[in-house]
Amino acid sequence: MSVLLETSAGDIVIDLLVDYAPKMCENFLKLCKVKYYNFCPIHSVQKSFSFQTGDPLGPMSAQSDGGTSIWGLLSGDAADKTFPAFFHPKLKHQERGTVSMATAPHSSDPDTRVAGSQFIVTLGEHTEYLDGKGAIFGKVVEGFDVLEKINDAIVDDRGHPLVDIRIKHTVVLDDPYPDPTGLREPSSSPPPSKAQLDTVRISEGEELLDAEANEEAAAEAERRRKEREAAAQALTLEMMGDLPFAEVKPPENVLFVCKLNPVTTDEDLELIFSRFGKILSCEVIRDHKTGDSLQYAFIEFEDKKSCEDAYHKMDSVLIDDRRIHVDFSQSVSRLSEVWRSETNSKRKRAAARGGGGGWGGVKELEKWRKYREEGDEPADDDDYDMVHGIEEMRGRHDKERDSRRSDVRGPGGDRDGRDGRDDRPRNRGADGFRAGDRDKRHGGERRSRSPRRDRFGDSHGGRSDDAGKSRDRRDWDNKNRRDHNRDRERGRDRERDRDRDRDRGRGDYKRR
Repeated sequence: MSVLLETSAGDIVIDLLVDYAPKMCENFLKLCKVKYYNFCPIHSVQKSFSFQTGDPLGPMSAQSDGGTSIWGLLSGDAADKTFPAFFHPKLKHQERGTVSMATAPHSSDPDTRVAGSQFIVTLGEHTEYLDGKGAIFGKVVEGFDVLEKINDAIVDDRGHPLVDIRIKHTVVLDDPYPDPTGLREPSSSPPPSKAQLDTVRISEGEELLDAEANEEAAAEAERRRKEREAAAQALTLEMMGDLPFAEVKPPENVLFVCKLNPVTTDEDLELIFSRFGKILSCEVIRDHKTGDSLQYAFIEFEDKKSCEDAYHKMDSVLIDDRRIHVDFSQSVSRLSEVWRSETNSKRKRAAARGGGGGWGGVKELEKWRKYREEGDEPADDDDYDMVHGIEEMRGRHDKERDSRRSDVRGPGGDRDGRDGRDDRPRNRGADGFRAGDRDKRHGGERRSRSPRRDRFGDSHGGRSDDAGKSRDRRDWDNKNRRDHNRDRERGRDRERDRDRDRDRGRGDYKRR
């Protein structure tokens, strides 16, 4: 069971789900059969969601009653104008082209929703919001391109298309229901009534006439659109750093020459093009690694007229057995380079004066201190460069030792009242050098000492000689005890081996 809707945007075929919603399918089929939907406007268009139709006058007419069912149309009774809608639990608004009856709560029973003649067609998928509000009775099987046209139509703030989209004609392809009493099918489609004609905003034919009459206005609108698009693209290039500013224009006195012979040089081109006027610069673009010609060049003239003369006369001229192509340059790379160099020089001058900003003349910038100061160079050139400063490389224990010594000693000497000379013998290594001299000879920086050495070396330096002697005597006793135990264990091992050899010899004698 299907119905064909002929609209001003195209034809739509709807299959009816008579097994799931028989009463709503019967109401829709009979209204199509009596041509009730002819000239009904399509309204409430929501992009990628849905549109609504079925009211002969539409919501824009003050005389509209919202539509009526087939039974109310035949009887004329207001009680039969609507009927209870049936919501099948298996039918959901999940696919594009789902057709459902528009419902509203009953005036006396808000829990019951009633339907009349208006129906909804979805324009997108997953429109579950309509579940419980629209009673599904069919789906679109042909004419999805028409749905796209309706979806892309220009509408006002209420969803009404500016150019009318209306149902022109309805054709019932299959009707399994018997006709109710009093139904009479018209022999032809009835013409629209005066009330329907009054709701027309812009008809389809008027739109075509206006487009033909205002062809120049359409071209002007297209030109403005392209200008806006170009301005937006230029702003994007400015943000990316490819253009110095969005309003930049290519120079009018520079020619672009391509399709050159690789053997053609700058001097050759300058000699050939110099008859049109003074040339400021002529450069054949070359590969920065190999130096080979890329077969195109830029020629800058002193004035615009010389550039135009060369453009008109030198295009398709044969140079070095190659027919060149000449055009006006669209490159702004040189302008961009000049602009950047001038801007950077201004920033440097402002920074040199001292009042231009935090870094590079910009107040918001600050120099990133990642490495040590540039002036902290070592005195000896043979030393390695260090990432961190000397103070940062000093060990924590060295700093603590220095602070502890400074607290103990007075301003004129050490804690014992001596004049600052240390009578204790200096620790010398196997090579005969003191530890400090050895460190200076190998790198200029003192090696970091482990916490264990600091604890047992430096922390005990301030103790009395008695404490040092007792500690040495205790260490010597422990060493003697360990040596005695080691010798005793070795003696036991030798006696055990001797007994084993003696027993082995006795066994051999018995076997003989």
